[in-house]
Amino acid sequence: MGSNTTDAHPIIANRIKKAVKSGLKMIVIDPRKIDMVKSAHRHLQINVGTDIALLNAFIRVILKEGLYDPHFIKELTIDFERLANQVEVYTPEYAAEITGVSAEDIVTTAREYAASSGSMIAYTLGITEHHCGVNNVFDIANLALLTGNIGKPGTGIMPLRGQNNVQGAGDMGCLPNQLAGAMSLANDEFRARYEDHWGVKLNPHPGDTQTRTFDRLEMGELKGLYIIGENPLLADVHMNHTKKLLEKLDLLIVQDIFLTETAQLADVVLPARSWGEVDGTYTNTDRRIQRVRKAVEPHPNTKEDWEILCELASLMGYPMHYKNSEEIWDEVRKLAWEVYGGISYKRLDNLYSIHYPCPEENHPGTFILHERFHKPEAEMKKAPFVPVEYTEPLELPDQEYPFTLTTGRRYESYNTHSQTRYYAAGVKIKQTEETVDIHPEDAGALGIEDGELVQVRSRRGELQVKAKITEQVVPGLVFMSFHWSETPTNVLTLNEYDPISGTAEYKACAVAISKVS
Repeated sequence: MGSNTTDAHPIIANRIKKAVKSGLKMIVIDPRKIDMVKSAHRHLQINVGTDIALLNAFIRVILKEGLYDPHFIKELTIDFERLANQVEVYTPEYAAEITGVSAEDIVTTAREYAASSGSMIAYTLGITEHHCGVNNVFDIANLALLTGNIGKPGTGIMPLRGQNNVQGAGDMGCLPNQLAGAMSLANDEFRARYEDHWGVKLNPHPGDTQTRTFDRLEMGELKGLYIIGENPLLADVHMNHTKKLLEKLDLLIVQDIFLTETAQLADVVLPARSWGEVDGTYTNTDRRIQRVRKAVEPHPNTKEDWEILCELASLMGYPMHYKNSEEIWDEVRKLAWEVYGGISYKRLDNLYSIHYPCPEENHPGTFILHERFHKPEAEMKKAPFVPVEYTEPLELPDQEYPFTLTTGRRYESYNTHSQTRYYAAGVKIKQTEETVDIHPEDAGALGIEDGELVQVRSRRGELQVKAKITEQVVPGLVFMSFHWSETPTNVLTLNEYDPISGTAEYKACAVAISKVS
């Protein structure tokens, strides 16, 4: 659901396809006819941004037909009645009007998901990059809880991470509410461990999200910004607005391995080293920790990220010295022993990988995180249902801007392309430039030929790009990625955000398309 898996997570997609050949029944819920549809049992081609209406309809069908386990609901959940009341209006027929999915497919899919001996929901940015992204995730959790498809093998919710090592980065303290080691900043005991070890007092209040940080830039509260391994100028919504904020700063520092579009605006650029030039660990999307070893000698005028940070800290008055990445890792293991205590470099060398939590050297690691049968039900904390209401996308098409633009990723060109645009000789690339993907019916009405240059315009900006005529999209829907700096798609996107997570509304904005004379 909301995952173009073959393009964004090709290894996971290959495993899913392999499972399909062994009997897995896969249902794809996506506005586009993505590659995964070829292997799917059913494709629900949903209207962009209507996920909650569909999920609530699934829940209503399951409730009305009694396809849930009353014992599981009673013993392990709370607020069941609130959920039942919330979804009452979402009949299959009503949801069909909103989502574009037939009432028959809604009913059949709900029955299949609930009746299966084990069902899993995989999702990614197509669910979270909406103004209601958190509510989308809540409703996925509601569906899994209702049917008992959580806490046992072959079930669960699988949020596919957006970039390499994004899980590990968050676990090591890049989230504003966590300490290194995935420990809560708000927990007095955890915070005291770090304060005692480091000899400093830590601010107990969470830091800002990126969205809030940029709001403070706009208000003039922040004068300097230090960006590590991120290219917000190209990646963030409403690019022209982001550029003005960055240019407004007194000091912009960028630490990266390439001179990205953001780095070109910086006052100071600190050249770092890539994953192939360093030693350390990676954390996969399934909490699997693996070793990374230096494969090539780095450029002499670069430093590892931790070395740069340590030197800066020392210059600013806090001496910070480590011999190598293993010494840093061992400190994390010591301070967050409940999570990482048993995961030494030596064990990783011998076992190849270990899933955290792994508190002791003789612990095998935790392959399944949330198991509901590992202790008596009476001792388990009950999971709350969180009923949510469908809200339509914040910017709908109209007479002036008659198309909905949704954005995503393409297979070869990773994220903002800074790591993948410099290909080795002999590597064949299917798509070497950006296109706007448009349905043949819409292209015919506009007199647009395949490969022809068109103008795409929104209320925030405009750009020129070649048209790609394809039935992957439906009439009225167009698709672009944001990989190419030559075609900065995010000059078009909407600067609206989920109020809880701060994630931007990348997946829906209104645009107009016309031929270029």
